This record gives sequence, structure tokens and C-alpha cells, in this order.
Amino acid sequence: MSFNIGLSGLRAATKDLNVTGNNIANAGTAGFKQSRAEFSDVYAASVLGTGKNQQGSGVLLSSVSQLFNQGNINYTQNALDLAINGNGFFQVSNNGALSYSRAGYFGTDKEGFIVDNFGYNLQGYSVDQNGDLQNGTISNLQIQTSSQEPKPTSKIDQSFNLNSTNTVPLSTPFDPSDPQSYNSSTSTNVYDTQGNSHVLTQYFVKTGPNTWDMNVLIDGVNPTTSAPNDPLVSQLEFDSAGKLLTGESVDLSAWIPTALEGTPPVVTANGADSSPDGMFLEMGNATQFANTFAVNAVAQDGYTTGELAGIEIDDSGKIFARYTNGQSKVQGQVILADFANVQGLIPVGKTQWVQSLASGEPVRNPGTVGTLGAIQAGALEDSNVELSDQLVNLIVAQRNYQANAKTIETESAITQTIINLR
Repeated sequence: MSFNIGLSGLRAATKDLNVTGNNIANAGTAGFKQSRAEFSDVYAASVLGTGKNQQGSGVLLSSVSQLFNQGNINYTQNALDLAINGNGFFQVSNNGALSYSRAGYFGTDKEGFIVDNFGYNLQGYSVDQNGDLQNGTISNLQIQTSSQEPKPTSKIDQSFNLNSTNTVPLSTPFDPSDPQSYNSSTSTNVYDTQGNSHVLTQYFVKTGPNTWDMNVLIDGVNPTTSAPNDPLVSQLEFDSAGKLLTGESVDLSAWIPTALEGTPPVVTANGADSSPDGMFLEMGNATQFANTFAVNAVAQDGYTTGELAGIEIDDSGKIFARYTNGQSKVQGQVILADFANVQGLIPVGKTQWVQSLASGEPVRNPGTVGTLGAIQAGALEDSNVELSDQLVNLIVAQRNYQANAKTIETESAITQTIINLR
């Protein structure tokens, strides 16, 4: 019996060495989770059950468990490297076969799909043709590398202050080339349907107490009549507290994009149109206070065409494409999967696991939802192996192996003594 006990000890020590050696070998593997050999004692059973003085029969490997504690986050220079700070796994697909990983080595293939270093597709919520995120519909994530189409300006929101201490200009009539004929001016870029940039200029002329004329030109042309240097005039009226009463909105929908060419300049259409939704200049927050003229805020919703400049991923997994026109667009959202019993996951190599009956079904959500961790872009999760602990374990396993070998050696000596009896 002692031979079997010693032999079981040798087998256990060997398996312990294998597990520890595997941990040490993967100390530099991103997303790797260390394993732990778990042993239990063995008692021989009889027909009538186990007696109170039953002797042990050795040891066996009851389980190899994985420790899913957090590894260190190591920041890299690759925007598509991803790390999970907290619970959860990335879900990847190999032609429909799903597996789960903490290793965030991701990039794009020739078609723009986000794949790991084995070519497996990263999965998440995609976007429809309108760029709206399809929450709940999980598919392979893809980065659209095509140029972003231009958007014509349909709304301009502007906030400014006109100086109430200004006087009526002495030079009349208004002439955009004569600074003495107006009190102040400002310019804003607007865009047509082809993404061409045009300059909308506003000239403010005080006409009396609390009243102003706002003269509007786009590229030096009246936006409603296309007449050069013949501005569109809008009256602004303020109350005694300096708040705007009339002239809050100006309709510029009749604007036809033009250009001035030649000498003398001739107005020519450039072949583009203004926004089909019209174009409106909103100035509801304009004021007239005893302070210098200043534009406090201006925003317009148009932009020119843009090329893909970079990718950004936030902690919830939303993927934003940045374009050279200063715009950004959601291109999808990475989802994470978690399990009721992560110890029930089956390791299949390549730092990946697959679900089993013991693990339960995956619960999928974006990062930071519920108990799921945050997604760190431009980073990788290091292995959670602590080398100093593993080296100590290695020494202990070696000592156990030597001790069990000594048990067999001693049993062999005893047996030899019996054989030598005469």
C-alpha cells in the first residue's frame, strides 16, 4: 500500500510542478490568469463503510482552478489595444464559434473588421446606415474607413453683446468696405451640400437707442438675392434691460452658394445647394450692455468632407471615429460578457475560454454596466502571475516530490528486508 501512496504523491507533485511551471511560462502573457492545483486525500472504502481508524490511501488532484483576480494595466501606443479593469471578458467569434478572452490584442483586417491576433472577430453593438447604435444586436465590429460625407449648414446659434455706449455711425450709407459706416462685425464659416466653406459676415450698425441694423453677407453677396455688396438687413431691438426683443432669428434658406470671380467681380453659382432643411441664424441670447462688442458663443451644424484621422474608445466601449474635419462618429460599441461561475469556463488555449454547463450562460452588456468593468483603450492587462509566489511554490513542489520518492525508497528497503529473511 505504501508504494501506491508514495506513487500518488509523486503524481500529485508532478502535476503541481506542471501547473506552477505553466504559470511561470505565462508570466508575460497578456490577459493570462494563473492556475492553482487543488488536491484532496483518498481513503479506501469497504463494504461496510469507513471505520474510525481508517488509514489514508494517498492523494489525488481534485481540480485545477484559475484565479481571475485583476492583472496590472499596462498602457501601450496602440489605440485598439484594450484592457478590462474589473469583471468581464471580450467576446470573439471564429466563424461563429464564440470564445471569451481578457487578452486585448486587437487591430483591423483588410475589410476594417476588428480582430484579435488570431484573426477572431471582436463582437459588440454595430451601427445602422444612419449611424445609430443598434443596442441588443450583437455582431462583428467594423471600422468604416471611407471619407465622411459633408453636411450643409442648417442652423447657426450665436450669442454676442453689442456695446450700448456706441453711437450712430456718421458715415452713411452702410458700406462693408468702409469701417466708419458700421460699429462692429463678425464672421462665421458655413457649408454647402458639397462641403465648400463660405464666409457669413454680420455688420452691426447702431440706428438709435436700443435699435440696430444687422447687415448680412455670405461671400460678399446678399444671401437672398445673390446681389454683390447688397446686404440682407435685419432689425434688432433691445429692451431697457439690454435683452433682445425682435430679430431673434433670420431665415437664410433662400441662399444659393455662389462665388465672386473676375474683375469687376461677377457672381457665379458653384453648383452646390444650401441645406434642404433651410438655414437659420438664431440669436436669442444676444444682449446690449455697456461693454465692448464680443461674440460669446457660436456654433453651426455643418462641416466639410473628412478623412479618418483616428479611433477613440471610451470606458463603456463606444468606438468613435475622428475625422480631419473635426467631427467624430460612433462606429459601434464593444460588449463584455460575464458568467455566474467563471470557474466553470473551459480554457481552450490562446488565452481564451469557452462556456460550459457549469459556467452558465453569458450575460452581455457594455462596459461599466452593472458589475462589469471599465474598458481601457490603448492598454493591455498583464498576466496576474506573481513570480515570487510561483518560485516558492516550485520549491515546495520539488520538496514534496523528493519526500514522496523517499517514501517509496523506504518501502522498497522494508520489502527487501522481508525478502532477505531466511
